[in-house]
Amino acid sequence: MELRPYQREARNAVFTEWDKGNSKTLLVLPTGTGKTIVFSDVTQECVRRGERVLILAHRGELLDQAADKLKRATGLVSAVEKAEQSCLGSWYRVVVGSVQTLMREKRLAGFSEDYFDDIIIDEAHHAVSDSYQRVLGHFSSAKVLGVTATPDRGDMKNLGQVFDSLAYEYTLPKAIKEGYLSPIKAVTIPLKLDLSGVAMQSGDFKASDIDTALDPYLYQIADEMINYCKDRKTVVFLPLIKTSQKFRDILNSKGFKAAEVNGESDDRAEILRDFDEGKYNVLCNSMLLTEGWDCPSVDCIIVLRPTKVRALYCQMVGRGTRLCEGKENLLLLDFLWHTERHELCRPAHLICESEEVAKRMTENMADQAGCAMDIEAAEKQAAEDVVADRERALAEKLKAMRSRKRKLVDPLQYEMSIQAEDLSSYVPAFGWECAPPSEKQKAQLEKAGIFPDEIDNAGKASLILDRLAKRRTEGLTTPKQIRLLENKGFLHVGEWSFDAANKMISRIAANNWCVPRGIVPKDYKPEAAATGGNEFERLAFGNS
Repeated sequence: MELRPYQREARNAVFTEWDKGNSKTLLVLPTGTGKTIVFSDVTQECVRRGERVLILAHRGELLDQAADKLKRATGLVSAVEKAEQSCLGSWYRVVVGSVQTLMREKRLAGFSEDYFDDIIIDEAHHAVSDSYQRVLGHFSSAKVLGVTATPDRGDMKNLGQVFDSLAYEYTLPKAIKEGYLSPIKAVTIPLKLDLSGVAMQSGDFKASDIDTALDPYLYQIADEMINYCKDRKTVVFLPLIKTSQKFRDILNSKGFKAAEVNGESDDRAEILRDFDEGKYNVLCNSMLLTEGWDCPSVDCIIVLRPTKVRALYCQMVGRGTRLCEGKENLLLLDFLWHTERHELCRPAHLICESEEVAKRMTENMADQAGCAMDIEAAEKQAAEDVVADRERALAEKLKAMRSRKRKLVDPLQYEMSIQAEDLSSYVPAFGWECAPPSEKQKAQLEKAGIFPDEIDNAGKASLILDRLAKRRTEGLTTPKQIRLLENKGFLHVGEWSFDAANKMISRIAANNWCVPRGIVPKDYKPEAAATGGNEFERLAFGNS
């Protein structure tokens, strides 16, 4: 099977990480972008090298799906390690295994510690659990690849305890922009559901309490669905089976063709097939369809099982992000859950890289409740709003800094000046990133003109140093130039060229360190990159 460009990049990045010595690495691909195809190709290359591969998952459907995709994509047939089935004695180089089976001490004892050369974990956000850790601990010499659809690095803090590195991340916005996933439009429905009395269980909202809070609103929710998704193919996620069945009956009384499936449904396969073929236009379920089920024609998702687990929220919405002929977009109905104690996932968390932008996007969507909003456009507006807020805060900070006459640039000022959203929203995930900056990093930062004491982790220090080196190569302004000119009132000097900044500094110096007459710093835009500037000037304002 021919890989897409990003799939090739992902596959190559995995082997690069392994070759670098990062034996446990992570691959992040949104639901619907072919993660199974990527790790099938990785598996094929491992087998070509004479290695034995274990594909590990926590549900039978995922194991069946992996084995099927592997065979169709590469021709490789796999042995099975699940329940009564064992791979021992098989000549196949690939094994699909159930973690619930392999975690058992007696089962593991049958394998030598070096039996598998490579382990691939599907839905790797589960890898922090004791069951996975027991298996990984037994096969401690194996290279490990974790694959997940978790949308941002903030969610990977826990995964950073298991994996050494992030090999590759393909984001949802990029997948939509490049035409590999459906555009998403979200509508905030101004129906306030009170979660203030809902307890927590295992790190998320307790399903039975959600059910109690949700029940009084089911008829109103059905009425809202008439307004927005009467002509769409809709999947609804609910907290309990009995609620799912009750909501199915309510929808049918309102004129929908609704069905319900759960883990105990004898006719589950038939219902899913009928839904796929259009016999039903709404499918209700109690968290059954979060993983291992694909129906590309789904074009509306309703999450009536609120969660604070981003991976779970992404899985639910991901049931509708795949492309399908005639499908223009995915509609995501978002209800105004009211909770004072716990953050919960909203459409913003599908796309926003920082919690700050997600919070602003959620507020903006609530202000425009009832209107369908493209989530990419909404994220862009929220990011602009956050930048504006940061600039106002930075102005106050710079005002205070001037009185201290610090010779070094505050990291926040530098990030804002060069418009580096990735720096300002950075969250460390892996072990070395979370450690404090090294003395060598601090010295390099100070030499470059950055105040190091306000950088609290080695990952952020490394990113800033890399950005400094890249900007120096591209002939862009240095931190010292940024500090001097922005302290004179010029804006976004980080976007100027080195020579344009140098030219303005020379004019200011010649004018007794005052801004020349006729120049309004806040409105000033530099001309096309000026050339020149002697070596003395580069030494004075460069990174040496």
